[in-house]
Amino acid sequence: MINSVLQPCGPGGLHIYPRFSLQERDRRWKCVRQKMSEMGIDVIVCPNNTGNSTDFQANSRYLSHVGGGGDADIAVVFPLSGDVTAIATSAAPRWPTVQEWTTDVREARRRYGKVIVERLKELGVERGRIGIVGLGVDAGTRTPEGTVNYGVWRQIRAAFPDADLVDATRLLTEIRFQKSEEELAALQKSMEIIEQGIAAEIAAARTGAIDWHVWAAAQSALMHGGSEMPVHCNWISGKNPVRTLTRPSWRVLERGDLIINELEASWIGYRSQAVQPVFVGVADPVHQELFKVQREVFDRVLESLRPGITVRELAETTAAAGRRVAPASGPAAGAIVSMTMHGRGAGDDGPIVTSQARDPEQLAARLTENMAFIMKPSAQTANKTHICTWGDTVVVTPSGGRRLGRRPHELAVSAH
Repeated sequence: MINSVLQPCGPGGLHIYPRFSLQERDRRWKCVRQKMSEMGIDVIVCPNNTGNSTDFQANSRYLSHVGGGGDADIAVVFPLSGDVTAIATSAAPRWPTVQEWTTDVREARRRYGKVIVERLKELGVERGRIGIVGLGVDAGTRTPEGTVNYGVWRQIRAAFPDADLVDATRLLTEIRFQKSEEELAALQKSMEIIEQGIAAEIAAARTGAIDWHVWAAAQSALMHGGSEMPVHCNWISGKNPVRTLTRPSWRVLERGDLIINELEASWIGYRSQAVQPVFVGVADPVHQELFKVQREVFDRVLESLRPGITVRELAETTAAAGRRVAPASGPAAGAIVSMTMHGRGAGDDGPIVTSQARDPEQLAARLTENMAFIMKPSAQTANKTHICTWGDTVVVTPSGGRRLGRRPHELAVSAH
């Protein structure tokens, strides 16, 4: 389990934060170094990049336990053996006081490339093989062009002209697919916080309320429950919205409005996700019929989340289930069902499948036990005027998928 949640530990006491155990650190480092050895990689560089709500530097935090906060730029140099180095600005006052995984924490003063090069020279990899995460050769889950800052890459290339620079993105991405028990516990806690946010949203979504204030109530509940910020939160309200915006608006809610969103909470950097449609006062009859289709498909696909099945097979299972359960008459007649599913964990984990994201390598990924996903199939009317999506973070088990959420699988309707 998570190491003494909200308890100080270590010499003199660390600041009171939830932390992963040293056993979890050793497990991760062993897995990564074994893969590095197989690939002939001498050292991995994880550049600093707080983009996409810090998703782009999830690997830095995954390896070092250093990070947290929207402007906390962290780079990591991870050698095949020896000390792991974290590089940060305002390093000494912050990062040795909140974690015990990484003791070599160096000051960058915003010159990350310079300090990365200094550490690589200490390691003597002038003619070695340097793996760089986010190099752009191997596409990340949602980063086909990479995530490394050009200035950082340029300094490494100039300092090591005889080194072999390779992309280490896939190495870490695939290791992060399968979660440990501590990682699953963090995702479980994240989901508990998210469902507090959903409850606050439902309570605030009354006729006459301002959309922005309802969003603020949900965000406040996330933070009150312990979520770090920033986190991803798409949102929209209105009459039959079909696609979220990146933030709420200042419109006044009316009876019969629908709020759709994607809510996440970050617990030690681990982010479950939930999708919960919320109607103001009364639910639209078309959505009620679509929801019956969506729920039955979700349950059928959940049973299929077992080790060995591929992402492609899950997408095909979703479409086939939709064809079987779609009614022949009524508002949901001929409903179109599609799957959106992507990994959950230390950032924007993979693999991923959506109606647009259908990369052959992602579709070929085979599920293993303890993979975690946000699973959110959608049911759409045949004329594509209405769409109903509901989602929960789920874990792959030998007996089928296990939901992390505890809320009922139903449309939510506020009392006002």
